[in-house]
Amino acid sequence: MPTSSRRTDTPPPRTANSEADVLRGFLDYLRASIAAKVDGAAEPQVRTPAVPSGTNLLGLLTHLTAVESATFLGEKVTDWQATFRASPDDSVADVVARYRATVDRANKVLDGCADLGAPLPRPGRPGPAPSVRWALTHLIEETGRHAGHADILRELLDGTTGR
Repeated sequence: MPTSSRRTDTPPPRTANSEADVLRGFLDYLRASIAAKVDGAAEPQVRTPAVPSGTNLLGLLTHLTAVESATFLGEKVTDWQATFRASPDDSVADVVARYRATVDRANKVLDGCADLGAPLPRPGRPGPAPSVRWALTHLIEETGRHAGHADILRELLDGTTGR
């Protein structure tokens, strides 16, 4: 059991008043929170499941990279369960960098979406696309949920708490 307790909190974002600014501000806040939670975690503990489901810190960020890619970049995921497992060849720095690069690419797509009610552009994906509003709300929910898991896993791993 970890003995140290390092706490670093970042308050929720202060955004402009438009709906788009609020949604994107909270999503970016959660994205930064989970990346920071995984960044610097020790090997091999970062891969070690701390709960019976097999959930581990590195797998959470690998999964969120796939969710960002599928939602905002139109990439197809055929096995969602597999997205919870990082490659044995990936370091913590690799996974964090890949997540941040995917977020940057997703934000470039979102920068071109002025109407939250419009379908999210997803070239190459068949079927109806969700609205930009739905996609942002879903990613806030998904990222927030897994950021909470990461909070607990990181505290169990080395005592680090906070956002």
